[in-house]
Amino acid sequence: MNPFHLAGVIPVSGQPLDFEAPWPDAMMPLAPNYLAVERCVAECAYAGCETIWIVCNDDIQPLIKHRLGDYASDPVWVYRHFDKYEREQQKTIPIYYVPISVHDRNQRDSLSWSALHGMYTADYVSRMMSKWLRPNMFYVSFPYGVYRVSFLREHRKTISSGEPFYLVDKSQTVADGKYLGFTISWKEAQRIRKRIWKESTLKNDKESGKRLPVEQRFSARFNTVQDTFYDITTDKANYTPAPEYYSIDSWENYTEYAFLLGRDIRRPSDKILKSRNFKGIG
Repeated sequence: MNPFHLAGVIPVSGQPLDFEAPWPDAMMPLAPNYLAVERCVAECAYAGCETIWIVCNDDIQPLIKHRLGDYASDPVWVYRHFDKYEREQQKTIPIYYVPISVHDRNQRDSLSWSALHGMYTADYVSRMMSKWLRPNMFYVSFPYGVYRVSFLREHRKTISSGEPFYLVDKSQTVADGKYLGFTISWKEAQRIRKRIWKESTLKNDKESGKRLPVEQRFSARFNTVQDTFYDITTDKANYTPAPEYYSIDSWENYTEYAFLLGRDIRRPSDKILKSRNFKGIG
């Protein structure tokens, strides 16, 4: 049986929210010493991702990398206390930081486009090294959706089955605008990318060639998650309910989450999530 490469994609770059904080919106705290982007890394780790690709602009990449480091640890391999060489048995999940293309800045740099760009980069970089390294599927985790992530460990086999997997809240998925995790193939991501290129406006009208008003130019930068993934495939899809889902894409929603669920969310163990760097070659 061929190995299955599940690549985790975490979109950070996008249009700013109404927090107006001096740090990136994806670094809003969810609990003491626990940030939104760290929850995404933990989600990808519990889902069984072999690599994690974080899409963020160059100006915030050093801050996020300082917080997350070069890798996370696979929760399945962390607590093997009865192994003779416990540390040597642990599995690391490398984290890669992907900048948005300069051609997309202020044109298509929405949160959902960042996810598609992360898939493109992960596929391109991997297949340039070897066709055996290409991701079979991508698992997308959004920083503006909050729910418990440890339950995903039980669904690893389904997530890495090659068939679409969607987290659900009240019968709604990412196709309905929810910031819920899901898997997608590169073929499906390519189709959505081409549709956005075709439907979105540019500086000039595509038919008449006339200059568009400023507010109508580059419409793709304002695409919501639903605008991008509304027609995502559901053939042979697997659905799993997300426990206690909350959206934090606005200050009002953030305060609601903090009041109702904020006391119960805890940061994962440092064995799983801690800022660590790979040692260079001596």
